[in-house]
Amino acid sequence: MKRLTHIAADGSAKMVDVSAKSMSARTAIAAGTISLDPKTIELIQANNIGKGNVLATARIAGIQAAKKTAELIPLCHPLPLSNVEVEIAFDGNRAEVRCTARTVAQTGVEMEALTGVAIALLTIYDMCKAVDKKMVISEVTLLEKTKTVSAVYDRQIERKRRS
Repeated sequence: MKRLTHIAADGSAKMVDVSAKSMSARTAIAAGTISLDPKTIELIQANNIGKGNVLATARIAGIQAAKKTAELIPLCHPLPLSNVEVEIAFDGNRAEVRCTARTVAQTGVEMEALTGVAIALLTIYDMCKAVDKKMVISEVTLLEKTKTVSAVYDRQIERKRRS
């Protein structure tokens, strides 16, 4: 089994030191679903949920959550997010939330994408709980993560070291 990077030799939790890693363009895409009563979906689509516009609120909540990930998850690095997109689509009696997060940093952005999905789903749940008592949130998962080393940034750092 692979060694856990967040566990110190004495067994205590630690933040991973990423200072020696190169800056890279990073993207992560996560998704999750919530099953809803068909009548609830109709109410959402007609913007007739008493708490307001469910889809707009869930998108904003997901974006805000991604930006706050390091405050919510103790050992997460704070990242300068360059973009967060939250999309919501209906398929039968389910809504799928997809969150794409992007950054240029020394560590991945998957926790931000997963947090964005989770909070968007919880927001849908919260806004619809008065009319739907059987909602189920499921399948929150990381779909993809990519990393592209930023040669431009590495050259800038090297120039600064030499001067």
